[in-house]
This record gives sequence, structure tokens and C-alpha cells, in this order.
Amino acid sequence: MQQIDNGVQATRIEGAVWQKSRRSNPSGNCVELAALPGGQFAVRNSRHPEGPALVYTREEMIAFIGGAKDGDFDALVG
Repeated sequence: MQQIDNGVQATRIEGAVWQKSRRSNPSGNCVELAALPGGQFAVRNSRHPEGPALVYTREEMIAFIGGAKDGDFDALVG
């Protein structure tokens, strides 16, 4: 299994299928995610697809998505 560390160049993650939200805008200001072997997830900036990717565990992503759904981060953007 490929060892994937935080900050790895996103294009070096073999077999990653990047997905962005349907809410993304055409100018490319999006966050993209890819499911990785072993249950981890990689996150990258769509404006810099070759740039670094951050890697999170399944539990970390569940906590983040739950917090976003609950509005925990709304004050950061509004």
C-alpha cells in the first residue's frame, strides 16, 4: 500500500479520483476530496491541482463534515 503523508504533491497520489461539490463555482474556487486506500481522505485546492494535499482519517472527516452540517464554521465565512 502506498504511504501517503500530509503535504504530498496531489498528483503523486496514485489512483486518486478527485471529487468536488456540486456547489462549486466555474471559476475553480473549490476544495476537492479523494478517498484513499485504508479509509483515509485527501483534500486539495482545485486551483492548484498539482499542489499539496492534506490527508485525514475517516474519523476526522466524519467530525469535520458533521461540524459543517451543524453550522459550526458558519461564522468563518459570513
